[in-house]
Amino acid sequence: MSQTIVVKIGTSSLTTPDSGMLALSTIASLVEVLSQLRAQGNQVVLVSSGAVGVGCARLGLVERPKSMAKKQAVAAVGQGRLMRIYDDFFTALQQPIAQVLLTRGDLIQRNRYINVLHTFQELLKLDVIPIVNENDTVSVDELKFGDNDTLSALVASVVDADWLFLLTDVDRLYSADPRSNPNAQPITIVKNLDELAEVQTGSSGTQWGTGGMVTKIQAARIATGAGVRTVITQGRTPQNLSKILSGELIGTQFEPQPRPFNARQRWIAHGLVPTGQIYLDEGAVRAIRSSGRSLLAAGIVQIEGAFESQEAVKLCDRTGQEIARGIVNYSHDELEKIRGRQSDEIPEILGYAGEETVVHRDNLVLS
Repeated sequence: MSQTIVVKIGTSSLTTPDSGMLALSTIASLVEVLSQLRAQGNQVVLVSSGAVGVGCARLGLVERPKSMAKKQAVAAVGQGRLMRIYDDFFTALQQPIAQVLLTRGDLIQRNRYINVLHTFQELLKLDVIPIVNENDTVSVDELKFGDNDTLSALVASVVDADWLFLLTDVDRLYSADPRSNPNAQPITIVKNLDELAEVQTGSSGTQWGTGGMVTKIQAARIATGAGVRTVITQGRTPQNLSKILSGELIGTQFEPQPRPFNARQRWIAHGLVPTGQIYLDEGAVRAIRSSGRSLLAAGIVQIEGAFESQEAVKLCDRTGQEIARGIVNYSHDELEKIRGRQSDEIPEILGYAGEETVVHRDNLVLS
């Protein structure tokens, strides 16, 4: 049966730890495996890190740059080199590829999100393997994905993937960092991410990468919430992908949550960046959780953040636990005036006829 598979490979797997030079044997193995999966009828997307690392090696830099401007310049040098390598390897196997560079803003605006979705759909119909990276040369801090683990999870959500593979420099998730703790226990299956509260996730794996195990767990939360089975496994052995797809328990697998989302709901849940929080009383929480109702002003007890109408917000209970997120019909200032009040009072309070709902149920997704 044809499946949609997103594979993310990190800088730590693509490059040698000491020099940051490309690990060509790993890339060759990965290209061979992905081409085989495509030939078997699967739809394949590759999210590849490495542009900054390759740029550093090309320019003779001994450490990853700290400033945004220098990082962007180095990424511009590395991205072309990285794609040249991929194109050479994939062409040898007669597999067409495409470069897709994204910023966070491409997923925040609804029309751009739809354009991204349609581009992926057309590329996959053409039997192309899209190679995705963050557009580091134009990204700004406020609109960065932060790391390619997050980017890959969001791409998996956009394309409605069946699998997300996070290829890294360890073979699976452990209860602690196995490089420094000999008593670390392997974790094979994760049914609920809350089980990992006590796991020591450590920091980024190498000086050349930006991610670490904590970002992979965050990515797994996004992907599994969108119904995507997620796997953390060793990047140096891409052959494991086929074995895992055949049913072998290699790496750490995160079981997907039920997939209730349509494309618009996935956009609200994962594409948008919340700019505020709205705290609700117990009645409003119950109405949203159990009945899927819209949020009314009467159920709001507190508001945080400077947001405008039609921006995304988190809906939380009194303790701050997020229960849902959605697109709000009022700005922060307007909500401060009408919170706790009945809908029929809103026109008199604001001086104009506003919306009955603060967040309509069609623009609301449970967390």
